[in-house]
Amino acid sequence: MNNRYSRAYSFGLVPRHTSNRKMTKFVVYYFNVKALGEGARLLLSYGGQEFEDHRIDFETEWPDLKAETPFGQLPVLEIDGKRYGQSIAICRYLGKKFEIAGDNDEEALEIDQIVDFIYDIRAKAAGVHYESDPDLKAKKQEDLVKTHYPGLLEKLNAVIVKNNGHVAAGKLTWGDFIFAGMFDYLKAMMQMPDLAKEYPAFKEVVDKVYSIPKVKAYADAAPVSPHGV
Repeated sequence: MNNRYSRAYSFGLVPRHTSNRKMTKFVVYYFNVKALGEGARLLLSYGGQEFEDHRIDFETEWPDLKAETPFGQLPVLEIDGKRYGQSIAICRYLGKKFEIAGDNDEEALEIDQIVDFIYDIRAKAAGVHYESDPDLKAKKQEDLVKTHYPGLLEKLNAVIVKNNGHVAAGKLTWGDFIFAGMFDYLKAMMQMPDLAKEYPAFKEVVDKVYSIPKVKAYADAAPVSPHGV
């Protein structure tokens, strides 16, 4: 498969295998944006797991690749040739793999609920973003800004403040990586470029994730999205 962007990243993983065992191969398939795929990239980098980052061209490559994905969607995480879909499921798996998925069932539930809540906000924004009628799109956006976003964002902000700059459990979890990876995307979808200024706690989560040395190394080397998201 010819990918417009394809790069292998290695961040000091200490292989847990003997010389006669094959190292697990990880491949991330997503478009050349952060959006719903960056969480997996950040988590793999955090875990020191070498992976191939295949950035798919929407016009030339996606039509052929679509039928080869589990659900006709991206991102996809390929592990030793087997492909898995759904961004939350992928990140939860990686969180467990790298031991940042909560210390008990209740912490795991706490992470799940806030990630679902973040995706709820994203879904509302998407309903406006993909609206084709300009007048209806403007009305929907006005309604969200006046009626829905303030309460949702205040709730999210309160959770992060309560958890010391994390989205759950008062410590670093895979939920932080999802939020940090999709933050620029959220700002664009919500048409709220100053979101970090209005809610500094949001930026605190992002900064904590991207300041992790292995994550920073990945981010510094990664291609720049032409859309900034």
